[in-house]
Amino acid sequence: MAEARLIALDWGSTRLRAFLLGDGGEVLATRQSDDGAATLKGAEQYAGALAALVGDWRTEHAGIRLLACGMVGSQYGWREAPYVRCPADAAALAGQVLKLDDQLSIVPGLVDDAAQPDVMRGEETQIVGALALHPELAEDACLVLPGTHSKWARVRGGKVTRFATHMTGELFALLRQHSVLNRLMPADGSSPASPGAFLQGVDAAREPGGLGHQLFAVRTLGLFKQLGAEQLPDYLSGLLIGHELASELKGKQPRVALIGDPALCARYAQALQHLGQPEPLLLDNTAPAGLWALAQTMNL
Repeated sequence: MAEARLIALDWGSTRLRAFLLGDGGEVLATRQSDDGAATLKGAEQYAGALAALVGDWRTEHAGIRLLACGMVGSQYGWREAPYVRCPADAAALAGQVLKLDDQLSIVPGLVDDAAQPDVMRGEETQIVGALALHPELAEDACLVLPGTHSKWARVRGGKVTRFATHMTGELFALLRQHSVLNRLMPADGSSPASPGAFLQGVDAAREPGGLGHQLFAVRTLGLFKQLGAEQLPDYLSGLLIGHELASELKGKQPRVALIGDPALCARYAQALQHLGQPEPLLLDNTAPAGLWALAQTMNL
């Protein structure tokens, strides 16, 4: 195996993912556990989760540095890493990294408080990684990170100038599982994909009436057999994603890049192209590249 240079930790709410990186940020090995920040409390539990996952890496590569991003640095995490205000680039983030001990450091999150406060933790590192992998995005781009809380970040001149969070994924889960809309959908939560119903929901989001009213149609379309039970989850997904896109796609758009889970990014790409937008750039998890870039900026 090539010589290891860094242990990169993408430590979110539900999962801890570790990447052993070599020269140039090459991923030499990967591991993950369910020890997300939401499952841990106190420094001892965090230290234990880290030791269980990468303790042998640290023994094998004595003195290796560790750099972590995500909810591990939240106020409920191992220790809070204060937010950096927009506009911010990799240098601004690297300059505010929280040093936990001689080997482990935590990347700060970003805050956009130009209007009402908005925050991200972990996504800022993925953005740094995307820009490192695709420098052409640095001049002017819109970076979208779909998920439980989707992020739309505007990048200009290599800096995140502003961003917005949409609770689309969480709303879908809550409405799918715990609302009246659930009653006509398949009980086991699984159904075959229905691209047509998804795009029908995207189109409905462009109609007048408001989200609250349109959501009830998820029930009535099923009640009057205009959509089958197996189609309703995709219609709901399209409706929520459609409203998210409608709020963000205003005026002339820069190049759009989608970062994250391939299946979810593909769904957003389908909606974007259905609305007449150019084909977006699709990127998988860019956190390892971002952590490597930040480590280089910090001279780790």
